[in-house]
Amino acid sequence: MLSVHIICVGKMKEKFYIGAAEEYMKRLSAYCRLTVTELAEEKLPQNPSQSQIDAALAREGQAIRSKLPSGAHMVALCVEGEPRSSEQLAQLVADCELNSAKHLVFLIGGSFGLDPTLKQECRVRLSMSPMTFPHHLARVMLLEQVYRAFKINEGSAYHK
Repeated sequence: MLSVHIICVGKMKEKFYIGAAEEYMKRLSAYCRLTVTELAEEKLPQNPSQSQIDAALAREGQAIRSKLPSGAHMVALCVEGEPRSSEQLAQLVADCELNSAKHLVFLIGGSFGLDPTLKQECRVRLSMSPMTFPHHLARVMLLEQVYRAFKINEGSAYHK
């Protein structure tokens, strides 16, 4: 069974996001070993300079790296990533399973995104949309899409 990891910068506090995330996590338990890891977002002043942002992203990147399983197939969620359809995401999941990848890891940054060097280390850079979403909503959307990917791969009617 494939291990799917979602490593997120920032902790969910809103009950509506938490409830939605928990529902998809429960559904995914039938298809994969799912781990969601929340890391603290670096504290920055009200109007941070670019160097302060870069330093915070580097520290967050190191925190993410410390949580990566060895041999991880990493996917960064980022604005400059490639948009993929649900079917294309399902193919990515299937490819990981077929190639005996043990760990499929999705990375979600905080308010200022992900460390650029970390994004470069990822095999895939994924954009959920050209629109901007709160990173907590992006986590819920990702969980639903990963669930949908497994349902597509099993030939379920869930994906219409």
